[in-house]
Amino acid sequence: MTVFTIAGNELRRLYLTPLAWFSLAVVQFFLVITCFTLADQYQQAITIFVNRGITSTVVAGTLQTAGLLLLLVTPFLTMRLISEERRSGTLPLLLSAPVSVTAIVIGKYLGILGFFLIMLIMISLTPLALSLGTSLDYGLLAAGLTGLLLLAVNFAAIGLFASTMTRQPAFAAILCFACLLLFWVIHVLGGSDNQTMAAVINYLSMQRHFNQFLTGLFTTSDVVYYLLLSGVFVLFSILRLDAMR
Repeated sequence: MTVFTIAGNELRRLYLTPLAWFSLAVVQFFLVITCFTLADQYQQAITIFVNRGITSTVVAGTLQTAGLLLLLVTPFLTMRLISEERRSGTLPLLLSAPVSVTAIVIGKYLGILGFFLIMLIMISLTPLALSLGTSLDYGLLAAGLTGLLLLAVNFAAIGLFASTMTRQPAFAAILCFACLLLFWVIHVLGGSDNQTMAAVINYLSMQRHFNQFLTGLFTTSDVVYYLLLSGVFVLFSILRLDAMR
């Protein structure tokens, strides 16, 4: 059993659950509504937004909503990654297989990332549909989609870790949502008189880094943040699963 075999099995399992299809439908439904609402507002107040352009208003707003929707659906998509194996009693069999704990975790992680990638492709179709009637800033769109991809990479890692912490998928979903929400709004605590502490808190905010991408800024600092945070939670998942072996 290889990493890619585990990833493929996880991806197939996701697509056999109604929840996965429901999540795709809900995300796409609300994105279409958001996109057309913002486009209508842009048309009605075009003189106000003339210096910003449709990409930085409608597209960026749509991708911002997509980030929030991902935050809401991730706990439900990741809650069964490990906890379901524990609850059903199949985890000991998986851990006794001739495959390392690292391979199991990476395989599960790649499986959920594969699902997120398909979801992101569908998400990108909504703003791209605007190009049929107007010109877009494709550089800004690419930056926004890259930020959304990195956001999904983080969300998946945190969801995976939450799933290793309990045998109950519902508890895993609650823990995942709490962690995601904390990292999403932690910048509101950044008003500390201690400038060093405030800088650290602001740096930990997923939303602040994501907003950088939505404005078209592609910086190494933002990319490193997402990759480092996801790497930390994947490592935590490996250590947690190894402790149960």
